[in-house]
Amino acid sequence: MHTASTASTAASTANTAQAEAWNGYEGAHWAAHHDRWNAVNEGFDRPLLAAAAIRPDGRVLDVGCGAGATTRLAARTARHGHAHGLDLSGPMLERARTVAAREGLANVSFTHGDAQTHPLPEAAYDVAISRFGVMFFSDPAAAFANIASALRPGGRVAFLCAAEPEGNDWLTALTALADLLPVGGFGSPGGPGMFSLADPGTATGLLRTAGLGDVRAEHVSAPGTWGRTAREAADFLLDSGPGRHLLGAAGPDEGARARDRLTDAFRAHEAEGAVRLRSTAWLLTGTRPA
Repeated sequence: MHTASTASTAASTANTAQAEAWNGYEGAHWAAHHDRWNAVNEGFDRPLLAAAAIRPDGRVLDVGCGAGATTRLAARTARHGHAHGLDLSGPMLERARTVAAREGLANVSFTHGDAQTHPLPEAAYDVAISRFGVMFFSDPAAAFANIASALRPGGRVAFLCAAEPEGNDWLTALTALADLLPVGGFGSPGGPGMFSLADPGTATGLLRTAGLGDVRAEHVSAPGTWGRTAREAADFLLDSGPGRHLLGAAGPDEGARARDRLTDAFRAHEAEGAVRLRSTAWLLTGTRPA
């Protein structure tokens, strides 16, 4: 059954490059280290959930839900409703289902699908949320239009997307290794990938084009825990998908020096048994007109 579901999803996926990444090494890394990635991003949960204003009987769609941390938070808030997670990554969804079952959450479910093309039920959800899952669309206009159609009249969105690259301590430290690693345009705003919606005008324009009203972008920031020590944090970042790609394009000597230098940079953020790095985001909100 899992194989058939995966094959069906592959056939209906338009965002093929991201599907390949998130069903390959990147997705496997996030699934294996879901608790650590949650520690990196959980500082944004409070503003996200406050903006979502989920009712106890609410029906929630979590877009790009990954391993399901925010889906489970939504399910606990909507204790008499339901939370549904949608993601391209088979490995992360497998982890999401396992953790939800272990925690005994009966009002949560997950679907392997592409938000650009997946046939979402019309007007079925009170709110759509996302914690950094909406920046990777190859066709964001199609994705946001599809999501908007799944909201009931008066339903709303609350999405987090990465803001200015220079507001992220981890990226500042990584791009400082340009003499050792081919960082090039890594982290450039506007291009495909993590910083595709770093310009708030672009992000809010896409939501308005999707038919949403009262669209706003609020700048938020939060610290994330990347490891217990500077070396552990450096290893974690360089072993993730982007770090692994950069190391693979460099020689072994350059890679070893980059790892040592990144460790040194992270020592400035090491305190009380943790390395905490600041990140910034846009909190995007909007409402489907009644």
